[in-house]
Parts: sequence; structure tokens; C-alpha cells
Amino acid sequence: MQITNTILMIRPVNFRMNEQTAVNNYFQEDLEVKNSEINKNAQKEFDAFVCVLRANGVHVIVVNDTVETDTPDSVFPNNWISFHENGTIAVYPMFAENRRMERREDIFDVLEAQGFLINNVIDYTSAEEEGVFLEGTGSILLDRINEKAYCALSERANEDLFIEFCEDFDCFPVVFTANQTVKKQRLPIYHTNVMMAMGENFAVICLDAIDDKQERKSVIEHLKKDSKEIIVITEEQMHNFAGNMLQVIGDNEQRFMVMSSAAYESLNAAQIKSIERHSKILHSSLRTIETCGGGSARCMMAEVFLPKNNSLESS
Repeated sequence: MQITNTILMIRPVNFRMNEQTAVNNYFQEDLEVKNSEINKNAQKEFDAFVCVLRANGVHVIVVNDTVETDTPDSVFPNNWISFHENGTIAVYPMFAENRRMERREDIFDVLEAQGFLINNVIDYTSAEEEGVFLEGTGSILLDRINEKAYCALSERANEDLFIEFCEDFDCFPVVFTANQTVKKQRLPIYHTNVMMAMGENFAVICLDAIDDKQERKSVIEHLKKDSKEIIVITEEQMHNFAGNMLQVIGDNEQRFMVMSSAAYESLNAAQIKSIERHSKILHSSLRTIETCGGGSARCMMAEVFLPKNNSLESS
């Protein structure tokens, strides 16, 4: 199964621009607004986004962030945790020290209370001691149907640890480097999922970000081999978070491609038509979260693929 109906989202309480992530997340910008106002606006955007998803039949599990910890990026849970069909949870090592405090075992209890079965937890966080990082489905783009994993290497995506993940989850690794232009320099993009999105039968990707011709060719060949329609976006569209999309299931098995309004407005008519061949588009304004957080709609949604606990349902 490539896509799911169930999404975990964390409602922020201390959202702001995270100075610890800004060193290599070139999508982040500061706003000349008080942090309290930034957080209030982020909460409004979050709540409106959840409403859009729920109105279309997506099952959204919302957990509030805690005020006890300074976790400005908690709204992006997909970077520290992933949930898999075999009942396994993976927990990931994070580049920014204050992002490590986002990891919460009580999330497991919330999911079990919702009837999900957790069989195993694979914890990669000890890699932090070696300065090695792999930030969940931000770094790893999973083609679950074809058992492949795509990863753009960066300070936050270590190749050896990615290969270890692929061995643990029986995925074929597709490794490349993706860059963006920052002050006339080509620098690594911090997460794979801002330049590429994977649907059931299609992929949205900024091919211009893959400077190495052989790597670009390899990625294209893998997608074509798996019969994915390739929908190409430009680097400018990527900077409007057009690569940061997620396909989900709503009411009546309807497929939705979820993105921010900025991403949607950056697309041209042909790209929209291509996406709509596969999914209805849902979008919501996430301007504050995108500007200060450097992440968008996909980063905010941790997909839940865990099996249901049948014994709990029948009791």
C-alpha cells in the first residue's frame, strides 16, 4: 500500500523560526513579527489545514505539542517517526538538538488507543552520538509498492544509515544528491521530500535539482521502470513547496494530493491536469509555517500504515 487514510499531526505550541535548522534549511526565512504572533498564526494555519483534510474524509490524529520543551519544529513529525504496515515504528536521529526533544513515546500510546498495533520499534537515534542523521520520511521517500526508497544525501541524510534502513525494511536504495541555488552557490537540499513526492502511479520531482547527469538518469529510469508518470517541476516551483506534497485517501477511497496553497498557485495548468489524472487536489494556506519552518504540507503529515488490532476491535 503506497498511501493511507490515517495521518498523525502535531499541533504546535511554540512555533517559530528554528535557528538550529536554519544553518542548512535554505527554505527558512525570518518574519519581522513577535514569536507569539508567529505561533498564533501557525496554529490558525494548522487548524484550517486539519479541517480541510477531515472535511474530505482523511482520518487525522491530532496530538498537541507540550509547552515543557522548546520544540519550534514539532509541527513536522514525519522527520522523527515513521509507521509501517508490518507494525514496525522507526525512530530517527535528528540534526538539530532541539528537534530531538520532539520524540515522544506517549505518541505510541495514542496510536494504540486508536486501535493500531505496534509490533516493533527500530530506534536509529544512537547515530546522533556519531554525528550521523537520517530524518525520517523527510530524508527517505518511500515507494512502498515497488519496495524502493529514494534519498537525496545531505547533512541530514547519511548514506550508510540510509542503506541500513533499506536493509531493515527490505527496500532497494536509490541514492542521489539534490542541490538548490543559494546566493549563486549550489548547496544540498536538506530533505528529499521538498524536491520530490511519490504517488501510487506518479511522481512529482524537480529534476533540475539533480545536477549529476548519471544520478538524474538513474532516478528517471527507476520511476519509468515502475510505470510512474513523471511530473516535472522547476526549481522556482520547488521553492514554493511544489515538491512537498502527499497523496492520501479520503471518503469513498477518493485519492487526494495534498499541498499548500503556495505550492498549488505555483503550478501551471498542464501540471495541475497531470496531477488531477491521479488525484483530486487539496490545498490550504501555510504561509507562516512555510516561511519560518522551511517545510510545508507533506512535512506536517506522518502517515500511519500500522495494522489495526483486530482483538481490540472485536472486544
